[in-house]
Amino acid sequence: MTTRTRIARLRTLALTGIATTGTAAAALTLMPTTAQAAEATQVHASPAVTSSGNDSHTTSQQKTGYADNLDGWIKHALQIMKAKGIPGSYESLKRNIMRESGGDPNAQNNGDVNAHNGTPSKGLLQVIDPTFHAYHVTGTADSITDPIANITAAANYAAHRYGSIDKVDSAY
Repeated sequence: MTTRTRIARLRTLALTGIATTGTAAAALTLMPTTAQAAEATQVHASPAVTSSGNDSHTTSQQKTGYADNLDGWIKHALQIMKAKGIPGSYESLKRNIMRESGGDPNAQNNGDVNAHNGTPSKGLLQVIDPTFHAYHVTGTADSITDPIANITAAANYAAHRYGSIDKVDSAY
């Protein structure tokens, strides 16, 4: 059994109901145990690409030739995803990004169960820190709010959990 298969089988899924004013929602969050996260990090970890001395993604985006906007971030992420064998389409990434963050790479959900447990969802695809670290794609920044790192980690998670980000049409 490959390490990747073993990791996929070890994932823990938590289902939590969230009651809001007049509506109810369910949040599905992958919460790897510390050991699973450490093992996944060993499989996926490598030196991260960082921008020149600051947290801005603008410098690294300009170097790639992709526009520093949602369209450019998605196209750049798709190039990396293709090279790493992570499935996904432009349309599904954009649809999920718009639903999750409205296209704001610094979006943070401070009102859901994850935030109340100390791990708010962050970035374009609203990923929590344990999931980001477990599914971080090598060669991308080690920052959950970096657009490329956030998209590729979320797509990597969705590929392991659902087969592809293309199969995600609601909170995941």
